[in-house]
Amino acid sequence: MSHKSQEKNMRKLAGLLSQDLSYIWGERESGPNGAKKQFLSTGRTFLRELGKDLGLRDAKASARPGGIAVSGDCTLIGMWQTNGLYVQLSQPCFDRERVLLYRTIRHSRDYTGGRNLYLTRRDLAEMSYPGLLILLTSLREEGAHERAA
Repeated sequence: MSHKSQEKNMRKLAGLLSQDLSYIWGERESGPNGAKKQFLSTGRTFLRELGKDLGLRDAKASARPGGIAVSGDCTLIGMWQTNGLYVQLSQPCFDRERVLLYRTIRHSRDYTGGRNLYLTRRDLAEMSYPGLLILLTSLREEGAHERAA
């Protein structure tokens, strides 16, 4: 998928995450006009391609719908040589602005990893896709320096 398509997906995700995805209207547990289903499908596709573009090996992108009171979430987990990356897209109930969580991991089953870092809906709406790649790739270098020290 091209960077232009990925940037379009970022904008679409920002728009979907600006809605309340926990509604039960429309399609069963999918929010108004199936927005929850669109979010989960677009989010998983976006993260799968993000993993490829970041050069993650053994990358796994998944989407979990959750229940009627939540948006569900999309996750990406994958490894570089010395460390890896965990990314989660969701609409938290406590802070609806911080929608993309990312952190370093030491192995593919590391669900606690490094310090949680966040991007907001506004970041997804305004940041360029190459800018996102640069930001996340910087975590690869940080992991290499941590191990060398």
